[in-house]
Amino acid sequence: MIKLSHVDKQYQNHHALNDVSVEFPDHQTTVILGPSGAGKSTLLRAINLLERPQSGTLEIGDSKLDYAQDLSNKEILQMRRQTAMVFQSWNLFPNLTILENITEGPIYVKGVSRATAEKKAHQLLQQVGLDDVANRYPNQLSGGQQQRVSICRALALDTSFILFDEPTSALDPELEAQILRVLQDLAKQGHSMIVVTHNMDFARKVADQIVFVEDGQIEFAGASEQFFNQPTKRIQEFLAAMKF
Repeated sequence: MIKLSHVDKQYQNHHALNDVSVEFPDHQTTVILGPSGAGKSTLLRAINLLERPQSGTLEIGDSKLDYAQDLSNKEILQMRRQTAMVFQSWNLFPNLTILENITEGPIYVKGVSRATAEKKAHQLLQQVGLDDVANRYPNQLSGGQQQRVSICRALALDTSFILFDEPTSALDPELEAQILRVLQDLAKQGHSMIVVTHNMDFARKVADQIVFVEDGQIEFAGASEQFFNQPTKRIQEFLAAMKF
């Protein structure tokens, strides 16, 4: 489980996260929703310390840290090793092959043997229908293919949680559907995932839990069923605004 308690993140006069407390259960898919600029990505990035809140605590499994304290590189690395992140713009290493992109982390961060890492990489690429491109370079793949590779790269690290920061926002609708199907399959397999997205259909079909963020605060955290079937007035307005 991931637990954030009384987390504050402020940029000058903007309160990106305001006394946020929320839990993310193991083996569930939590979808973070909210209007643009609400603090969704800041919340996600605080979990792997890409954003550093001024106060509050973070717990991942048996590990805990206080954001207000000075943290050593060892402490930061210990927390980061428990999560993997998939970004909006896949961020693959352009000078490495697809296979190398997936095996770099397990080999050099986790100390896995090259043979074991490559075997795992091929298995993951097979799951997403891309094992035939293992020896190509990122610029030889479409955006949807590159994002599937970035998901394989995250899975190869065998972390407790995978974090997705709007993983389909840079893709056209057809490619977006490909990625969302991959995420749906991962959810069915019981992976622990936290996904920031604007796709309501995905949230409705796949999310076990919804976290609704607005103005840096958690306005709802609970079962997906309740969010969509028993919405508050504000959530009704949000859902209505997402429709044409």
